[in-house]
Amino acid sequence: MKKLLNAFVLLATLAAAVGAHAVTIKRETLVERLDTCEAILQDLQSSTKTAIPADILHRAQGIVIVNQVQAGLFLGIKDGYAVALVRRPNGKWSIPVFLRAGEASFGLQAGVKAVNTVMVLLDDSTARLLLKSRFNFGAEAKAMAGVRGGEREAVNKQLVEGANVLVYSLQEGYYLGAAVKTGFMQPNDEANRVFYNTNNRLPELLFSDWTTPPAETRFIMDYVARLTSR
Repeated sequence: MKKLLNAFVLLATLAAAVGAHAVTIKRETLVERLDTCEAILQDLQSSTKTAIPADILHRAQGIVIVNQVQAGLFLGIKDGYAVALVRRPNGKWSIPVFLRAGEASFGLQAGVKAVNTVMVLLDDSTARLLLKSRFNFGAEAKAMAGVRGGEREAVNKQLVEGANVLVYSLQEGYYLGAAVKTGFMQPNDEANRVFYNTNNRLPELLFSDWTTPPAETRFIMDYVARLTSR
C-alpha cells in the first residue's frame, strides 16, 4: 500500500511539473539544463563501451540530447527537456535550442527511471523535423538503437540499413517497460526566447546567424564540433 501511495505521489509531482511549463522559466534554469545536456553527452563519450562511434558522428546532421524522468503505474508519464543542434549547409554547427520532450506509455509497468538519451540525426530532412510544431522521430523517421564502441563492421551494417536516427541512452533506476508507447518533442519557444533574449524561432535560431551565441553555449558547441569533425 505504501509503494502504491508513493507511486501516486510521484505521478502527481510529474503532473505538476508538466503544468509548470505555463510559468515563465528563468534563464538560470535554462543554463542548468544546457549544462546537464553537456554532461550527458560527455558521460556517453567517456567510455569506449558507450561512446558513439566516430564514423557515426562524422555523418551527423543533427544531435538531440534528452533528459527525462519516467514513472509508471499502469500509465507511465515521461516528461523532460532536450537540447538540439544541427549541422548547417556550410558545415558549421548551429547554436543549441531548447525542446520539450514527453511521452505517455500504456501497459503494465512499475518503477521510476531517469532516461538520458542522445539521438544522432543522419540526414538533413530528419534534422528539419525539429522545425515542426510537434514531431516524433520514431513515427516520422527510421530510428534504431545505435551501435556502440566503434565496432566498424556493425557500424557499416547499420548505416547500410538506412536508419535516419541512431539512439544512445544512459539510464538510471529500474523500469518494467510498457507494451505500447507514443512519444513527442516540440520546440520550447518560451525557453529559447528567455535564453537568447530574442523572438527568433527555431528556423532562424538553427539555420541563420541572426542570433549571437552567449558564452554559456560555447562549450557544447565546441565539443560537438570536435566530436563530429570530418
